[in-house]
Amino acid sequence: MAKVIYSMSVSLDGFVEDATGSISFSAPDDEVHQRANDETRETSAFLFGRRLYEVMEEPWRVMAAQDDLPDIPAEFARIYMETPRFVFSDTLESVPEGVHLVRRSESESVVRSLKEKSEGLLGIGGPTLAASLFDFIDEFRLNVVPVLLGGGKSYFPAGRQVDLELVEERRFPSGTVYLRFQRAG
Repeated sequence: MAKVIYSMSVSLDGFVEDATGSISFSAPDDEVHQRANDETRETSAFLFGRRLYEVMEEPWRVMAAQDDLPDIPAEFARIYMETPRFVFSDTLESVPEGVHLVRRSESESVVRSLKEKSEGLLGIGGPTLAASLFDFIDEFRLNVVPVLLGGGKSYFPAGRQVDLELVEERRFPSGTVYLRFQRAG
């Protein structure tokens, strides 16, 4: 059975994007990027909300076709393109090959089925999608970037209390801290 993980970079004050919708604060250095590559290698499928899908898909599709990328981004682009991707959206009409379009009304049954039939990790990306599938998430993985944004879109949904257990931590020279939590109990 697969584990559902929610993994994103966040500001120290808990935001995945700033007040303008930008995620530029979270651009990883090589060491943080390599950790993400290692996690991605274990990922059976990506589960994206529409906005994060649009941020990820086109740039990495283009980079995967380039021959002159540095090693770490090239590795991520290759792994990303080889990994099945599911985008949860009621507004998209079509998606390219390798991507599965899931309507929000089907989201719970699709995630339940993927979890039961897959091995490895199912990576949820996007705070709105993660909030809607919150009870399916087994682990929370945060790259905490040393910046305060003061507002934006929060990593965690408001109004939810969940006891967590820290199972891994790692500090990078850039100041980013990787934290991996699982549900307590």
